[in-house]
Amino acid sequence: MSSKSTFLNSTSKSYALALYELSQENSELDQVQDGISGIKELLDQSSDFRQMVLDPTLTKEEKNKVINKMVEQYNFCQTLKKFLGFLSEKNRLFFLARIIDSFLDLVSSSKGELKAKLLSSKELSKIELKKISNELSKDFKSPINIEYKYDPNLIGGLIIQIGSVMIDTSIKTKLGKLQKSM
Repeated sequence: MSSKSTFLNSTSKSYALALYELSQENSELDQVQDGISGIKELLDQSSDFRQMVLDPTLTKEEKNKVINKMVEQYNFCQTLKKFLGFLSEKNRLFFLARIIDSFLDLVSSSKGELKAKLLSSKELSKIELKKISNELSKDFKSPINIEYKYDPNLIGGLIIQIGSVMIDTSIKTKLGKLQKSM
């Protein structure tokens, strides 16, 4: 299983690096990053789209139709259109989620950003996320790129992880500690 995972990761990183370099070459890095972020959101929110991407029983033509429709609807830049068409044509859409993560990591590290994971017990607005990002940027003396997820199971509070540093103010964790001590 480990060699399969390593293969998937290295292949995905290769595709992500190719997309990154093409985006830079064509001066479309910002547009590609926006499009990729939108596709990531779509993969996270739409089980139908995610299933289509991963379904090995669908033909290339069927997947190509969906990708072309998506490209038209969201008006992606030329580089991203060609890249998605290439993945679809070569039947490599099942790599898409990993390619997206690798690409966003490349963009983030090229900007000198640190990656943070944030879980919160309530849904945060973009303004609240920006404030948290700004505060963390001051503390870590580096721009912060937040990967945010809403988790109602936390009951209250936040969990923030930046590299090996974890800040856990969630009530769920506090209750767990209290239960252990009793």
